[in-house]
This record gives sequence, C-alpha cells and structure tokens, in this order.
Amino acid sequence: MACCVLQITGLIFGGVGMVGTLAATVMPQWRVSAYINGNIVVFESIWEGLWMDCISQLGIRLQCKFYDSVLALPQPLEAFRALMCVAVVLSIISFLMAIVGVKYTHRTKEDHRGISIFILAAGVAFLLTGILVMIPVSWTGGRIIRDFYDPKVPMPLKRELGAALYVGWVSTALLITAGTMYCSF
Repeated sequence: MACCVLQITGLIFGGVGMVGTLAATVMPQWRVSAYINGNIVVFESIWEGLWMDCISQLGIRLQCKFYDSVLALPQPLEAFRALMCVAVVLSIISFLMAIVGVKYTHRTKEDHRGISIFILAAGVAFLLTGILVMIPVSWTGGRIIRDFYDPKVPMPLKRELGAALYVGWVSTALLITAGTMYCSF
C-alpha cells in the first residue's frame, strides 16, 4: 500500500515538474529589469528570456520580440536553450515511463523485475531532468546576482531574478524528489 502511495506521489511530483519545466522554458521572465536608487518612475519593465525580450509599458501594453538570429546569441544562451529543450523532452519521456510503470505495477504481480527496472529507469530519467533544469536556471541566477552587485555594471543594465527562475527551481526540486522516490523502489 505504501509503495502505491509513493508511486502515485512520485507521478504527481514528476507531472508538476514536467509542466514547470515547460513553463520555465517558454517564459520570458528569466531576467527582469531592476529598479534601484529610489527610481519611482517605472513606465517600462523589461523581461529577458531564452527565446524573446519583452517590454511592458505601464502594465497595460506588452511588446515581445523574438531574437532575430540564432548565430548572434551569446553562447551561454544557446547552451541554456539546448539544455532546457532536452529537459522538456526528457521530462515528458520520464513521465510517460512512470505512468506505464505505475500502471503495470498495479496490474501484474508476476514480473516484478521487469517492472522495477522500468520504474528505476523513470527515476533516473527524472533525476537527470532535474539536473538539466538546475544548470541553466542556477547559472543564470548566479550571473544576475553577480552583475547586480558589480559596481562596473551600469544601473540600467542591472537585472533581478525573474519568475521563470523560481519556476525552474521548484521544478528541479519536484523532479529530483520524484526521481528519488522512483529510484528507492
């Protein structure tokens, strides 16, 4: 009974982590403009993401523009795009593997070894997905914090942590938790 509860809980955590991974990948709020030094005139808010930049004017009008050229992007951004795309695909595959593993665990009782290998593979895939999400999210967060406190960076170029980073960190925690649950079987 406890095995079934842990499997279902791992499936829920993995599903939410999968959705969070997809959301963090497509959200433009990775880096958000910072308002410092008592600047109360905030007509525009700038968002920078993996795929586009957006400008919100007075919270009413939102203009987004996809990056023009893949070749003109900085190398870390290209790598982060690739890691997040691989993480999205791997999270979907691991979620489907977990569904099949849980489904056959409840239906069959004769082939425990085959089912446990299948669930172990789903757990390892969840763990790998969590690591793939953690790398670009944490790297970007560290870079934002370092640039924010660097006096050489001009005030208009300073950014704060965006919502996509928080979504990515929560997704990482859920995916690693789901992977740990499935690997413990």
